Amino acid sequence: MKTLFLAWQDPKSRAWFPIGRLTFDGTQYQFVYTQGAAMAQRKCEFQLLLAFPKLNMVYKSIHLFPLFSNRLMQRSRPNYKNYVEWLNIPEGEDDPIAILARSGGRKETDNFEVFPCPEPDENGLYYIHFFAHGLRHLPTCAIERINQFNMGELLYLANEFQNPYDPRALLLCTEDHHIVGYCPRYLVDDVFQLKNRNPELVKVHVERINPAPTPLQLRLLCNMTTEWPQEFHPYSGQEYQPIAADIPTSYAAT
Repeated sequence: MKTLFLAWQDPKSRAWFPIGRLTFDGTQYQFVYTQGAAMAQRKCEFQLLLAFPKLNMVYKSIHLFPLFSNRLMQRSRPNYKNYVEWLNIPEGEDDPIAILARSGGRKETDNFEVFPCPEPDENGLYYIHFFAHGLRHLPTCAIERINQFNMGELLYLANEFQNPYDPRALLLCTEDHHIVGYCPRYLVDDVFQLKNRNPELVKVHVERINPAPTPLQLRLLCNMTTEWPQEFHPYSGQEYQPIAADIPTSYAAT
């Protein structure tokens, strides 16, 4: 079972909510709203998506829902091969879920983002890829430092306590004290939980640099590894829990 989450950010308050969960079992896609959608409704007047008009419904389809498929680059595009290389996805493994999980599916026309649910790797470790966030807010010297990275270079996580929008924001920093981006919001809670168990084991490394004119949101690809503690469950907060995971009724989309 492959699992992705859909997040929404309120453009006014910049509050962030995981609002839905997409799963694929190899045959069928399923989408459900999570408790984060109800929270976003209460706090930020979030409007339910037109494609998924009922909060407590299980939506099923043998085809990827347009909300997600529209966030994929068409294979017919001349720069598709370059795009897959930017994402550092191995040849032949560029299925829609893998592309969305790595790229984030972000668009300039809305405030949604897609992200994967971590799973233990073949060695039982926590291992996840992510693109550094917030590069458009960085000074030119930070981008220049990013362009000088060596593959595998170690990055350090630092809490930006005075961030007016998110006091739990995590900066990505170099050994020579350059700020080169932010850890994605969807990882922050898990990172704090994992670092509280053993901070020395949480490692972030540079995996790939995509030079200009690659969009900044795809410029710095990182990976994070650590031990997968016994009884650890990623995204265990209430906002990630499905509203209608087990109800018998469902809407079969085509």
